Amino acid sequence: MKSRIEQLEQFVLEDPNDPFSKYALALEYQKINTDKALEIFSQLLIDHRHYVPTYYHLGKLYQEYGTTVEAIRVFELGISEAKKQNDTKALQELQAALQEVHFDSAPDQF
Repeated sequence: MKSRIEQLEQFVLEDPNDPFSKYALALEYQKINTDKALEIFSQLLIDHRHYVPTYYHLGKLYQEYGTTVEAIRVFELGISEAKKQNDTKALQELQAALQEVHFDSAPDQF
């Protein structure tokens, strides 16, 4: 029996232009290999910049890695794309993520 990752890799091979299969594959890798997930999410943005869900997860990975500047850049690009697509839910999630990364990276004021 094939693992979930093997099944998703097969889906990507069968239809390399389907962003959802790549997105689902990156989500699976995120559980076991964040470097591989980062690679897939990054390539997904290159190949399918209009696929809004990618921005949130890629930004969060950059945030997890401590790469604040990249996280901010990705969230801002995602916000722009969500606005273009009138995707209110994604827009709110990306704006909240951007606020969080700004808050987390702000120096303590105490």
